[in-house]
Amino acid sequence: MSVFLFLFIIMPIAEMAVLIKVGGMIGVLNTVGLVLLTAVIGAWLLRQQGLATLLKANQRLNSGELPAREVAEGLILAVGGALLLTPGFITDTVGFLCLIPGTRHWLAAQALKRMEVAGRSRSFHFRSGGGSNPFGQDPFGGRENPFGQQSPFDRDGNGDIIEGEYQDETESDRDRIEKK
Repeated sequence: MSVFLFLFIIMPIAEMAVLIKVGGMIGVLNTVGLVLLTAVIGAWLLRQQGLATLLKANQRLNSGELPAREVAEGLILAVGGALLLTPGFITDTVGFLCLIPGTRHWLAAQALKRMEVAGRSRSFHFRSGGGSNPFGQDPFGGRENPFGQQSPFDRDGNGDIIEGEYQDETESDRDRIEKK
């Protein structure tokens, strides 16, 4: 309840107070221009950092690793982008902190630590990085594939190869119409 109170009542009042104070110091048009400028810079940074995070996640997936850190960073980037598009200097400050790589990495590490701790408390373990299997062991008891070797070009000679020919005997719509 206190989080919602902060987000929906206290935060907008604080934003309005800061906007009024800054508007009184530098003028209304300059304040509006500054808010728009922070939104444009934030969108540019979000695009740049978001693409870099997406590429890192893709590389980790291709190497068979779980991209947990990149997913957490992507969520932080999304929150930061939303805060930057929200008019106000307080939300812009927090949004820029979410987009700066150093603070974003730290926030992602903190989030992953909390996920791991929360997972252990419910007798479920979430490992946030490392090898190809996030659960620490091979799910099929040491075998790579529960159905055995599935390569069409079985190189070790142990696979069964069935050769044959087939003829398609299914009726097409046109054949059915011609029979009537």
